[in-house]
Amino acid sequence: MGGASSHDIQDGILEPDDPLFKKKCRRMDARGAMYRVNHRSWWKEELPSAEEYQTARANLDSVGWAVDYIISHCCPTSVQDELSGGFYKADALTDFLEEVAQRCQFKYQFFGHYHTNRVIREKYVLLYEQIIRLKE
Repeated sequence: MGGASSHDIQDGILEPDDPLFKKKCRRMDARGAMYRVNHRSWWKEELPSAEEYQTARANLDSVGWAVDYIISHCCPTSVQDELSGGFYKADALTDFLEEVAQRCQFKYQFFGHYHTNRVIREKYVLLYEQIIRLKE
């Protein structure tokens, strides 16, 4: 399941059609601000829709909530908290993935949103600069 909340937008989202866009970018860059640009580096659809969560639950229902692997961009809230020491905030997606982690039987969950390589609690595998082969 794709998607994740942007963690580097606390200074705002700029609109590219704003007449002062370039000036605002230069000002933000000069002070090292953390911002994104709408439809270039940020999209309001960065998190799944209600229908996508419903489809995921229906698919998991169809297999009795038992799969070999979970592949997502983000991770469950509890794993995110452990990984970031509480820096990243929970959202609808991390909470959904927490529900999946609690209800689903699985061997591993692979995710990469946090830009490092690390194994957490033996079954949550954060991949960033690695490629691995999954066995069937």
